[in-house]
Amino acid sequence: MSVILLAIGLVLVVEGLVLALAPSRMEDILKALSEIPFETRRMLGLAAVGLGTVLVWLAKGVFGA
Repeated sequence: MSVILLAIGLVLVVEGLVLALAPSRMEDILKALSEIPFETRRMLGLAAVGLGTVLVWLAKGVFGA
């Protein structure tokens, strides 16, 4: 449970930094994202989930966090 809370907290920190430091760029990012084909967005999302899973596994297992 602590790993899940840590992960959610880190996501909120990163998302918050994007909104706090570059709020005007967020509209540009959303516009660019809407222009990417649906299947490409799906593959990017799956790749992010896979990479995130590997990073959590490494942090928890290999580095013993």
